[in-house]
Amino acid sequence: MIIYNVTTLVHWSIHESWVQWMQEEHMPAVVATGCFERYQLVRLLETDETEGPTYAAQYFSHTKDDYLRYIDNYAPGLRQEGLNKWGDKCISFRSLMEVVN
Repeated sequence: MIIYNVTTLVHWSIHESWVQWMQEEHMPAVVATGCFERYQLVRLLETDETEGPTYAAQYFSHTKDDYLRYIDNYAPGLRQEGLNKWGDKCISFRSLMEVVN
C-alpha cells in the first residue's frame, strides 16, 4: 500500500473554510481520479499553532504506478485550484510512503 501524504500549515484566517473545502471538494476530487482508493485527513498534535494548525491529507493507493499517474495527469491542475483559492494562506509539503507489514 502506498500513501501519498500532503502536510499543510493552514492560516487561522481560513482554517474552518479550508477544512470544509478539503472534506467536501478537494479530497473527493483526488479520489475521483481513480488513482487512490480512499483518503483521510488528520490534524497534527503537539505542534506550534501560532500561525495556524497543521493537517496531513493522506491518500491510499495499491501501486506506485497509480500514484505516478496521479502526479502526471491530475496533480498540477488540482494543486493550481488550491493555490488559486487559498493563495499563500497554506504552506504544503508532500511525501510518499509505503506501508510495511
